[in-house]
Amino acid sequence: MLSDPIAALATPPGRSALAVVRLSGRGAFEVAARVVVGFRTDRPRTATLAVFREGGEAFDRGLYTVFPAPHSYTGEDLVELSCHGGQVAPAKLLAALHAAGARPAAPGEFTRRAVLNGKLDLVQAEAVGDMIDAVAPAQARAALRQLEGGLSRRLGELREALVELQALLSYEIDFPGEDDGPVRPERIAASLEDAASRIARLLATAPSADRMRHGALLVLAGRPNVGKSSLFNALLGTSRALVTEIPGTTRDAIEGHTDFLGWPVRLADTAGLSDSGDRLERMGVEVSRRYLSAADLVLLCIEAGRECGPDEAALASERPSLVVRTKHDLVNGAVEGLAVSAVTGEGIEDLRRAVADRVFGDRIAMGDLEPGLSRDRHRTALLRAESALAEAAAHLTPGGDPVLVSHHVREATVALDELLGVVDVEEVLGKVFAGFCVGK
Repeated sequence: MLSDPIAALATPPGRSALAVVRLSGRGAFEVAARVVVGFRTDRPRTATLAVFREGGEAFDRGLYTVFPAPHSYTGEDLVELSCHGGQVAPAKLLAALHAAGARPAAPGEFTRRAVLNGKLDLVQAEAVGDMIDAVAPAQARAALRQLEGGLSRRLGELREALVELQALLSYEIDFPGEDDGPVRPERIAASLEDAASRIARLLATAPSADRMRHGALLVLAGRPNVGKSSLFNALLGTSRALVTEIPGTTRDAIEGHTDFLGWPVRLADTAGLSDSGDRLERMGVEVSRRYLSAADLVLLCIEAGRECGPDEAALASERPSLVVRTKHDLVNGAVEGLAVSAVTGEGIEDLRRAVADRVFGDRIAMGDLEPGLSRDRHRTALLRAESALAEAAAHLTPGGDPVLVSHHVREATVALDELLGVVDVEEVLGKVFAGFCVGK
């Protein structure tokens, strides 16, 4: 396990008041002492003002904070140095630390060391990345709960149950005639069923957790010139799509990210669905249909006061849809359904609320407290565990081999171990941290 000193910028580069540089590893304090005038380690977790120098020449003045091992983010000796922002001072500070013996950190290496040193498990480490990438309040809340161990505790309890089941099976295999006799098959079957049920409940959270992490895909669809682009702009709060009175203005899909009542969504404005002979319009319709097939919810736009046509009714029956009555400002009186006006803003907030309830209703009903499987890696590991437990249950028949049952339960446990990072699987670690910034 590498523990040599590493250093990297922990804040975004560019013009700013301050920049933070992180230094960690065995010998980090010695490296810092070569750069920080009067460097001290006897005041841990206390910011201290000092001059930074390189080759005996001062180049900046800032703060440094010492975190002795194991009480640091990485579990190693760690120093965080705060200098002036911009391009020059952070670059000079990093160059000085590298010259003093630290090497540049690889992407995600600080968090990777935190996992290897037992400060975080792999699921919590992924939550660090999710917290950084969050663009909506609900995403940040979900990442924080995962970072605090919500999902890890559920997985840890499940793993402990499987370990206990393995102990029962080992007793059955090694001491079938001891004490009160063999372990009753009903007891093992009940334990297997309970573990499989827990896995099934966790797997059921994957779709909504994925929508939470990436944003629910909402596709605005309907006939040409029904006001889809105007509604798209109104929901985003900015003019992203061209709006004209000419049917077929939108030829390609346009995406925009926003949040509805704090819940993350991806809006897609698509070409109007028609049987036009124009080649470009037909290509646009094909793109629209691809988006419709992937949509979490279709916002089916129909002008207020107009009847729903057979093509629109067919679309509403094929895909999860919400009918939106557009251009309500052009119609006198009330209309049936969810009426909106991109011109006056009427109904826009009602639409946001209706979409949030429809797409994230399960999480809203639970107070958004249920931990979820937010990555494909989580789902794949639990599917492996589920399959292994099904194989184990198949050998519980009269005359079945408890050795094979134990083997498959062990396979399920290993899947959870890899998910949590209990075992050192370099390939898994490499994939997880490849997308991290170097300062994490």
